[in-house]
Amino acid sequence: MRPRQQSGPPKKRSKSTIRTKKKDPVFVDGQRPRPMYVDYKDLELLSKLTSRQGKLLARRKSGCTAASQHAVTKAVKRARFMALMPYVGD
Repeated sequence: MRPRQQSGPPKKRSKSTIRTKKKDPVFVDGQRPRPMYVDYKDLELLSKLTSRQGKLLARRKSGCTAASQHAVTKAVKRARFMALMPYVGD
């Protein structure tokens, strides 16, 4: 097999950008709460972690760690069951 021939000048790669790590919204004063617990009555925090359709935001978008994402999931499910949050959005 012959190697592919490039047409035109070689492509320039853009410089990699440095990503800043998102802060975990569940952490209090930069400290991880022990045990990991998110209050299902804290609707302000839970609404930040859900989309307009009522779906949970992914860890990549919310910036949560795996442990805090599990706690948020439980809290949202409890809040929905207690009718504090809707199952579906607008």
